[in-house]
Amino acid sequence: MKEFLVHAFHILFVTSFLGYIGIVRENLPKFLFPVVLIVGIFIVVYHIYKSIFKKDAWINYIHIFIVGPLLLYVGLQKDKTPRKVFEIILMLAFASLGYHGYYMMSDQ
Repeated sequence: MKEFLVHAFHILFVTSFLGYIGIVRENLPKFLFPVVLIVGIFIVVYHIYKSIFKKDAWINYIHIFIVGPLLLYVGLQKDKTPRKVFEIILMLAFASLGYHGYYMMSDQ
């Protein structure tokens, strides 16, 4: 049940959040940049904590070294963020949908 909730959270919220950031790009509302920054900080800190207590922590490393830093970069650079960063975030949205969709369907 826990795995199902993790997959559902990522499909519903994370994919939507990353997809919105990647699609809207340079036209993101100003209030969203601090939200993106806070989410990036949370992702890095949370997954560092998780990776300490997990033997197979590869998924945490993806969050620590790719997902979190990209969100931090967007949150700090705001309107000056290059388009390619938004495209990478959009690719992460599709990767999240595919990965969690696959495992949500295969776990049942």
